[in-house]
Amino acid sequence: MIIELFGYLSGVAILLSFVPYIIDIFRKKTKPERVSWLIWGLLGSVFFFSQLAKGGTYSNILVGVQTLGDFLVFLLAIKYGVGGFMKRDIIGLAGVTIGLFLWYITKEAAIALFLAIFVDAIGAGLTTIKAYELPETENITAWVLTFLGGLFACVAVGSFNFILLAFPIYICLASFSILTAVAFGRKHRAGFQNENIK
Repeated sequence: MIIELFGYLSGVAILLSFVPYIIDIFRKKTKPERVSWLIWGLLGSVFFFSQLAKGGTYSNILVGVQTLGDFLVFLLAIKYGVGGFMKRDIIGLAGVTIGLFLWYITKEAAIALFLAIFVDAIGAGLTTIKAYELPETENITAWVLTFLGGLFACVAVGSFNFILLAFPIYICLASFSILTAVAFGRKHRAGFQNENIK
């Protein structure tokens, strides 16, 4: 019962994380990194089916809800986002292509999961860089809720099963890296502005 509850809580937290993010997109405050959200949307399905193949149940709610939200943000990012043709985006997409190819030839769900996490982390890296450079274009509430969704999903796994814990733990780490980048980006900008005032 507790495991099921935390599975639903993870789904609710992830679902809620998209609300402030999407609202801020329409307010032209949040500017999603296009390639990140494309990567996350595509790979969400890999995570979902890999977890399902390894026995994931309630912890998989997180993955399903997040995948749908990622695709929605990507569609909005086409008009309201940033990036897509910068050098780092092209390098990221090249890494994704290699990762997907390796995933395709493995035919093993566990290996596919870890390759998908690696590829997904490329998207997180692109958003982390963007969050540091343009901290005002990320919504902190959304990433805190995403972190909580990952944390709840960890509890929903119900045992120390590294395969099933891998994705929720990764979600926590990726969210934390983006939040940290926003904090350091804001601090850097504040310091830069103070120097200009002097």
